[in-house]
Amino acid sequence: MAGRFEGLSELEWKLFEDMFPKEPEKRGKGMPHAPYRYVLNSLLYILITGCRWCDLPQGDRWASKSSSHRWLKRWREDGTLEHLQARVLAMPSAGYAYVDEKGLINWEFGAVDGSFSPWKGWW
Repeated sequence: MAGRFEGLSELEWKLFEDMFPKEPEKRGKGMPHAPYRYVLNSLLYILITGCRWCDLPQGDRWASKSSSHRWLKRWREDGTLEHLQARVLAMPSAGYAYVDEKGLINWEFGAVDGSFSPWKGWW
């Protein structure tokens, strides 16, 4: 069952804020990029709820699907996603040991989406 997510709280954002560069006050040509917090909100929404890109919410705390997808690709390539994951897993209140100890992970359930698999053959 998909979870619920309404965006990062101020405290949650403080845990990740230092991982991103300061946003420039003024940019050259083109539209300014979405704030990193909004992009992270959107990516976490996708991960937590399992929704499709086209179903991302719109509003003042979300980035567009194209912006979110673009940042996802950049962060995956430059290692930012790995740093985010390491930060979450290093937190005592969010690490696997803690949530497993509290019974918050159901290890009997798992899901795999094969639509993103690069393998195209049959067994």
